[in-house]
Order: sequence, then structure tokens, then C-alpha cells
Amino acid sequence: MPGAPEPTPSPVPAVPGRTGADARRVTLECQGPVLMEGPVEIVLDDGTVARSDRFMVAVCTCRRSRTYPWCDTSHRRRERAASPTENRNPE
Repeated sequence: MPGAPEPTPSPVPAVPGRTGADARRVTLECQGPVLMEGPVEIVLDDGTVARSDRFMVAVCTCRRSRTYPWCDTSHRRRERAASPTENRNPE
């Protein structure tokens, strides 16, 4: 439309050393891991750095994973298979 104002992009907070081209997408899963486009580096509580070069990384948020900080699906509920009901009173 003539005379319509140009749309302006929404402001993105500046992060030192980062540009919009190297932004990472993060997906939050309800009661599951955080999915991140890789490669990623995660700084752990003790200062060590865990790195993954995979194209998609699942980061554990429940701390049940044996491969923490990476998710191994330990957050899923484990249900035992129901055993068949025995008929103890045959007719």
C-alpha cells in the first residue's frame, strides 16, 4: 500500500560475540528433554564442558539420565506389562 509504514523487525537483545546467523533453536518438551539444534556445548555445575556435534541434541532436565547432561529417556514412566490373569477356579 502506498504510504503504509515499513514493518520493523522486532528487537533482539545483543549478546556479545554472537550474531543472528549463529543463533540456535531450542524446543521445550512438556515433561521431557530440551531439544536443541546442535552443535552445542553445555557448562556443568563443576565447570566441565560437555559438547555434542549432533544436528539435534536432547538435554536432560530431570537429572535421571545415566548419560547426563544428555537425555536417555529416563524421564519416561516405566510400566510393567500386566501378567495374564490366572483362572484359579475352573468350572
